[in-house]
Amino acid sequence: MAEEAKWYVAHTYSGYENKVKANIEKSVENRGMQDLILDVKVPTEEVIEENGDKKKVVQHKIFPGYVIIKMIMTDESWYIVRNTRGVTGFVGPGSKPVPLSDEEVERMGVEVIRMKDIDFTVGDLVSIKSGPMEGFSGKVTSINNETRKINVAVSMFGRETPVEIDYTQVEHME
Repeated sequence: MAEEAKWYVAHTYSGYENKVKANIEKSVENRGMQDLILDVKVPTEEVIEENGDKKKVVQHKIFPGYVIIKMIMTDESWYIVRNTRGVTGFVGPGSKPVPLSDEEVERMGVEVIRMKDIDFTVGDLVSIKSGPMEGFSGKVTSINNETRKINVAVSMFGRETPVEIDYTQVEHME
């Protein structure tokens, strides 16, 4: 049944994306609809902002005013999403939601949407390719498939320092 699920885009009030995501997830949990609405994403990217001599990594929404939902379209799942506070409608002609193709989802460049298996194992040597630890390398010490995070022991100032990062930020060392 999960293979029937497709990605749909819902339009929200700007600034309400995370609240809409949380409300949909709560409705799904309360009504036991995990088999119809499988995933809700607010596509973000990490951006380094500079303020004088300080740098910080912040999450920016790639598509403000939109959430992406992996679901099997039924009257019930449509109703849950459409009647969530903050949702103004689905993207598509009239009231008919149009699913995204896999290519469209991939072209968005939002790796969090693609739920591929993590192909790292504990002990792998990895290089960090993005984020505040970019350029460092280390050894994978643990993997959390549920949160899609990997713990890496990075050598800094002569000592091993544990760092938790998203699996999309690392690559196998050559």
